[in-house]
Amino acid sequence: MTNIVTSRRGVSVRLTDERWAHIVEEHNELAGLRPAVLDAVELAERILEGRRGELLAIRRREPGKWIVVVYREFNADGFIITAFLTSKGRTLSRRRQLWP
Repeated sequence: MTNIVTSRRGVSVRLTDERWAHIVEEHNELAGLRPAVLDAVELAERILEGRRGELLAIRRREPGKWIVVVYREFNADGFIITAFLTSKGRTLSRRRQLWP
């Protein structure tokens, strides 16, 4: 199954079962949080610049903890690369903010 959400920048971003399997294999703390990962893209509080042209959608999960979703956008199409939880808000703040 492929889920598609619309990013804050108005681009359709997809999450395939293959990518989801990769995400939970590497970051098992996200197992069962697929809707939260999709919400992080659709309802991102901030979008930051990645190192290689990717975007980072940031959404607070709980006080002091954020879901970070790494994805790419190409014109009207996008896809999720990976996602993870972090408590390192200061590290995120060092990146260039693209939205809002």
